[in-house]
Amino acid sequence: MTTHPRSPSAGDHPQISLPGQTHVAHGPHDQTGMYLMHHAFRRDLAGFEAAVRRTPVGDRDTWAALADRWALFAETLHHHHAIEDDHLWPTMLRSLDTAGDAEGRATLEAMEEEHGRIDPALRACAEGFAAMRSHPCADHRNALDVHVTETRALLADHLRHEETGALPLLQRTVTVDDYAAFEAAAEKGYPVRMVPFLVCWVMHGVPDDLAREFLGQAGTPHRLLRRLFRGRFERREQRAFRYV
Repeated sequence: MTTHPRSPSAGDHPQISLPGQTHVAHGPHDQTGMYLMHHAFRRDLAGFEAAVRRTPVGDRDTWAALADRWALFAETLHHHHAIEDDHLWPTMLRSLDTAGDAEGRATLEAMEEEHGRIDPALRACAEGFAAMRSHPCADHRNALDVHVTETRALLADHLRHEETGALPLLQRTVTVDDYAAFEAAAEKGYPVRMVPFLVCWVMHGVPDDLAREFLGQAGTPHRLLRRLFRGRFERREQRAFRYV
């Protein structure tokens, strides 16, 4: 974990900067959760890209584990984008339109358009992993490699755009009350069955000091879930990414 070189001004909340992160949006709202999600998305896609290239074509068990793990990744990303589309961008658009900020509106419209381009890429990858589960062969693996590489590039561009454009806008336009409402909506935006996975997933590969700080703020239920499910999560990771 590092901090951004610019010294935050009075009233700014301390922000984090993780590997791969392209910008730190200083301001009053704590973006730790958002940056942790972005870190996990980047980490996963790097892992999937490497796994698709290195996993032996004939290792059916690992391809099945990768297909299951991709389903969790894609579902997490889908819910993350839906929460932004349904709760965050509309709140920001109201403020931007009141201020007559056409450039800001264009940035948020681009966010939604990029979400729309990522969804079919996720489906193409899911179909590719399903093909490797049912009929593993070099042709299917090569096609999947193309889809995963394209998806990684699409999401990398989107996360960069969000970090450099949309999140600085968030810091300037969203009130404390509106941001609290967004965070409450985000808490409810994932199915309950996914929560144990998410708690372990978002902390995976994060420095221990940040993990302790984040879980301390998240509360006892999240700490307990991680303690109970971390071993199961890490065993699943080992099965899926054993060649990475």
